Parts: sequence; structure tokens; C-alpha cells
Amino acid sequence: MSPVADRPRRIFTIVEGHGEVEALPVLLWRLQARYAPEAWIDVGRPFRVGRDTLLAEQGVENALDTALPRGPAPDGLLILLDSDDDCPVTLANGLRDRIEAARPGLSHAVVFAHREFEAWFLAAAESLRGCQGLDAAITAPAAPESIRGCKEWLSRYRPPGDPYKPKADQAGLAAAFDLDMARAGAPSFDKFCRDITYLITGKRGN
Repeated sequence: MSPVADRPRRIFTIVEGHGEVEALPVLLWRLQARYAPEAWIDVGRPFRVGRDTLLAEQGVENALDTALPRGPAPDGLLILLDSDDDCPVTLANGLRDRIEAARPGLSHAVVFAHREFEAWFLAAAESLRGCQGLDAAITAPAAPESIRGCKEWLSRYRPPGDPYKPKADQAGLAAAFDLDMARAGAPSFDKFCRDITYLITGKRGN
């Protein structure tokens, strides 16, 4: 399915954290401008629900009933969660199967940031020097998606007594981090970019 010429493609989103509520729309607009500049999308405010609640029995099904707008189905659904210490592939496959059973025909993508959304910032840390109070000497770790505690890692590069706060800082970093660096250093972000391009254009690509 290609973008509809006379209206935007409506992408509905579900996230788990307050920071993602602010940051995800910023990131989606960046990806649309970068990877599908000819497209036209409508991204509303994400629906927030806890990860454990969503993964529980009937959790994602209930969230879809509550979150999706009445009337015509959206053109695409994105669910973005943190994998924490679990396997992101296993979690994503399980949720995809449940969404397909609950909403047949709904174009969707399920992405688990491994291990946290902020791991994507770590992968592109050099591009964030001086942004949102981060130190000018910040350097990406060797394996950003292996780090448990990405928020604490970012806090070490901020002024003493002023830790990283997702609700205050995540959207600003999402607007600034280098997409190519993050794709190269964080495989889950590379998958995220490919899945978003698919939701926007209806085509699988690089």
C-alpha cells in the first residue's frame, strides 16, 4: 500500500514511558523526512500503557480496544517498548501474533528497544555532545545495547545533581541524535527505522 495522495497516513502509537510520549512523535517526523520525504503522515500523541500490562494475558488486546480510535482503522500501528533483559525478537513475535489475531489486516510494527530506548542515544553519543546538558567529552560505548541502565549512563555525563530525566530530556535528544550512527551501533534501532519506513510507505526496504 502506498501513501494516499489526498490525506495523510494515520500512524497510531503505543508506548510504555512518559518520555516516549514526548519523544516518539519527534523521532517519527525525523524518520519520515529522512526516509520517506514524499509521504504525508499524521502522528497523534502516543497511548501509554505499562510494558507488563501490555504483555499480560489480554493486555495488548485490551489496549487496542481502548486506544484505537473509533471509526476507520488507522493506516498503521506502532508499538514501542523496552526489552530490558528479555529477548526482543521473542517478545515482538509474540505481540505480533496477538495483534494479527485481534485486528486482522491492520498494518503494524512491534519494536523492542534493546535494552532501553536510551541505548539508541548511547550508540550516537558523540552527536549529542552539549545537547540537553550532556558533557562535550561523551563517547559511545563499544556495545550500547549491552548496557543495563542507559539512563544512569547518560546521567554520568551531565552536571552533578542534575541527572537525565526522560520526560524532560528524551524528546530533545530524539531531535538531535545522529540517525546513521544509531543505526550502525544499535541493531534494534536499525530495525525500528526499517519498520517505520514500511508503515509509512507500505514497502520493505533498507
